[in-house]
Amino acid sequence: MDIGSAALVVIDMQNGFVNHHSGHAVPAVSDLIAQWTAVGRPVIFTRYFNYPGSSYERFFQWHRLQEPPETDIVPELAGAAAHAHKVIDKTGYTLFTPEADELIRQAGWTDLVFCGIATESCVLKSAVDAFERDYAPWIVTDACATDAGPDVHDAGLVVARRLIGSSQLVTTDHVVGQLTAYSGAPVLE
Repeated sequence: MDIGSAALVVIDMQNGFVNHHSGHAVPAVSDLIAQWTAVGRPVIFTRYFNYPGSSYERFFQWHRLQEPPETDIVPELAGAAAHAHKVIDKTGYTLFTPEADELIRQAGWTDLVFCGIATESCVLKSAVDAFERDYAPWIVTDACATDAGPDVHDAGLVVARRLIGSSQLVTTDHVVGQLTAYSGAPVLE
């Protein structure tokens, strides 16, 4: 992982995706953001917005996340989002909107470190899209979750191993070790 050319990408940490299955990710992501920003590296947040007539409505009959408070970043991370390098709004699974493509290209980031919700959909799709664009995708497995439960989270990680490589799935401890090596000093504990 090249921390000096990396951005932390916080996927869809929104009220509408946090429940009893995914709530444990909020403090994990918060801690990761604190350690990441302590060494001066950029953070990007994404926010998903559903809309009337979307594929999610047509094919899943899923009408949620169309307005606040469901679409709001969870309160515990709202301050971090307000100070993020960028918040990318999206209407699909992936980070890679035209705005995000341009941002990443202009910034020269080579490594994208993903955390957030949901492991099997938006995190996975964003990581695979990063892989297919020749970026180094990293999924921080213990800072991801899904509102659909632990079995679905685990299934997402199985698919991620197949699509981006087992070595691209890391833990928070691994990332903290990389941050420490990058900064030359211990990061926040």
